[in-house]
Amino acid sequence: MKESSDGRELSHADYWDDRYANAHGHEWFKTFAALRPFFERQLISQRPQDSRILHLGSGDSTIPVDLARLGFRNQLCVDFSKVVVDMMNTAEARQLSIEWRQGDVRDLVDLSDGCIDVAFDKGTLDAMINGSPWSPPDDVLENTRKYMDEVLRVLKDDGVFLYITFRQPHFVKPLLNYGDQWELEMEVLQDDPNAFDYHAFILRKTARKD
Repeated sequence: MKESSDGRELSHADYWDDRYANAHGHEWFKTFAALRPFFERQLISQRPQDSRILHLGSGDSTIPVDLARLGFRNQLCVDFSKVVVDMMNTAEARQLSIEWRQGDVRDLVDLSDGCIDVAFDKGTLDAMINGSPWSPPDDVLENTRKYMDEVLRVLKDDGVFLYITFRQPHFVKPLLNYGDQWELEMEVLQDDPNAFDYHAFILRKTARKD
């Protein structure tokens, strides 16, 4: 698929199939080393090692393997590119009990309600966003809402959604919490004073009102 100027092709599997078939090994946004302090605060020190971790649109990131080497061996990676799923389903990944599945994060048909302890996204929601940040087009609203609804559905009531983005918080917050179903926290990730900031969102389900 030819790359467009507004990034609409990023929400299509064939674009990523082509990209991964021709090049791989690129870590989007932040490496595990750069994110480790964030993981220490929000995952490693907070959750038991048998926690079920879902990587949403995991691509060819090393983060699942990095976490598995720290003892988190109950991980599921979902990506809609068959090319990258086949590529990442290595002997090492299987030895570390990392499961890879091809699937659409907007429709996680193989996952039951409330089965995930921690969901993680680094760049996947961002790939669904194009056009004006002030007035997102209808396809952006539809895709991001389907995605957020699925994350909400598969998370346990005490689960957490960790989301890393380069986008400005005032633009992304309405997409993350369009139905006021989440409690949001945010950290600014700045490990290089010469680089622009990344933002880490910590989302928990809003407490139910009986």
